[in-house]
Amino acid sequence: MNRLWKVSEFAQAEHFLFQKCRKINPPSLKAHKLITKSLFPIQCLREYETQAPSTDSSKTYWSNMIAFFSDRSSSSSAETMAKTDLIRTVSKLKDDILRQNDDAVKIEKVLEEEGVALFRRYSNGDAVLELLTQLKHYPYLATEVFNWRRKQRDFAAPMTPEEYAKGIVMAGRTNNVDLALELFNEASSKKLKKTSLYNALMSAYSYNGLAMKCQSLFRNLKKESTCSPSIVTYNILISAFGRLMLVDHMEATLREIIDLNLTPTINTYKGLIAGYVTAWMWEEMEKTYCIMKASSVKPDIDILLLMLRGYANSGKLDKMEEMYEMVRDHVDQKEIPLIRSMICAYCKSSHVAKVEKVEKLLRQIPENDYRPWLNVVLICLYAKEDLLERMESSINEAFEHKTYVTTVSVMQTIISSYFRHNAVDKLADFLQRAENGGWKICRSLYHCKMVMYSSQMRLSEMERVLDEMGKINMPLSKKSFWILYKTYQRWGQRSKLEQVIGMMCKSGYGIPLDACNS
Repeated sequence: MNRLWKVSEFAQAEHFLFQKCRKINPPSLKAHKLITKSLFPIQCLREYETQAPSTDSSKTYWSNMIAFFSDRSSSSSAETMAKTDLIRTVSKLKDDILRQNDDAVKIEKVLEEEGVALFRRYSNGDAVLELLTQLKHYPYLATEVFNWRRKQRDFAAPMTPEEYAKGIVMAGRTNNVDLALELFNEASSKKLKKTSLYNALMSAYSYNGLAMKCQSLFRNLKKESTCSPSIVTYNILISAFGRLMLVDHMEATLREIIDLNLTPTINTYKGLIAGYVTAWMWEEMEKTYCIMKASSVKPDIDILLLMLRGYANSGKLDKMEEMYEMVRDHVDQKEIPLIRSMICAYCKSSHVAKVEKVEKLLRQIPENDYRPWLNVVLICLYAKEDLLERMESSINEAFEHKTYVTTVSVMQTIISSYFRHNAVDKLADFLQRAENGGWKICRSLYHCKMVMYSSQMRLSEMERVLDEMGKINMPLSKKSFWILYKTYQRWGQRSKLEQVIGMMCKSGYGIPLDACNS
């Protein structure tokens, strides 16, 4: 992780140089500095710096300046209008495609009637790319459109590398790695091989967990004479290694970025932080975040959400709450899984107000967004906090959703809460429902019932527990006999006490010492 501090040193040097420049440049040079940074013609700059203009020349100069900016503004406005027109036109085509109800024949007819002319009009591939972008939530339709586009023999608007790259990424997102490779090879055979194609196929491999194939393709790219890896390429590689917790490979890729003097982007930091969160390397996660904040790259919402998840999983509640305040509105509306992670963090902690914190977060989760594991976590929380009514409410919810517990530790947590409340009848009801619901049944459940019946001198009900154990073929243990022995001894049941002693001796558990003394 120390190697990452090179990035921090670079950021500090950049900051130092910026401060020095501010001190060196006097206020009188501010106008000159601003003009130099613009795109003015060199001749215009020279005239402005070397001549003392007359009134007429001054008017001419400022007229030229106004015209210059007007031209730039008009150009920018025209580009914006053209982009807006493209989006609107493609959106209409997308709506027409969606109305065909996945009918491939009808979709092809719409594309023939409306798509051909549009794609020829935008022969650089912008219209196709925009259509695929707008169809990203409809992968089947996007695939249909892309396959139709591949079949076209339109020499007026041949497929571009960017279209192939989009198709490769789309194939990767639908887990069709073979199609992604086929498209890559097809584009290569058409002499369209570019870095963007390699990046797209690497992204498809990364998305499907094929880190080694991703790395192999990266090595092939480095051997190419016509294209070379970009920072995007390295970011994809970092993401691929991070998902598989190959931290050494991930950090080696970062070293290569630094050695090549490539400037890390926000996706570089995002991949690193995500990798460390996946590997539960909290210290490295925080260091990377601090390095990023010290650089010229500022965290976006995705980075903040990653940090929130990291702090929740690591149990750092103060930092988790601080990060949550920064992204509360977004999380409450769109990141329910993160809310569940925060709930788990509170449940595992010793926070004095954790129940209140948990229930406040629970209000953000829709009622129909049920998760069995979260239900069990809440049962344990309320059981440990001795909130019997809330525990039973969560247990009822579990039975309603046909959720069942399979671990002994959770069952022991539940019965311990019943025991502390001396609620033997509620425990008996729970045990019956648990047996019918397929929950994990352990001997501790029956022993707890026996002890609680014994404490209330309900001996006949205690003895019926033995029959219940027999019905499920659960033999009596040494502890079972000890509970019977202590119960009969306590309540003066001499004859039954002698029977228990005989059964203990017969089962090989020996005779209690106090029985010998008496």
